[in-house]
Amino acid sequence: MMIYIAINEVLKQKKKTKYWFIKNMEKSYQSLSNLMDNKSSGIKFRNLDQICNLLECEPGDIIKRKDGEKNETIK
Repeated sequence: MMIYIAINEVLKQKKKTKYWFIKNMEKSYQSLSNLMDNKSSGIKFRNLDQICNLLECEPGDIIKRKDGEKNETIK
């Protein structure tokens, strides 16, 4: 099992772009891009809340578990 951030999936469902997301989040491009690419080691609750407000979704729509992959250590 692996936990991952599914922002790209939610954006696709809502027909929104990565550019729209990053512009409206008003955070650094690099940190949001890393989060979207699952290269981050964590997420702050206030950022998760901001993402959910922007995308009009719940935390469970963003944080998912994936079967069939080894857990990878993020360095």
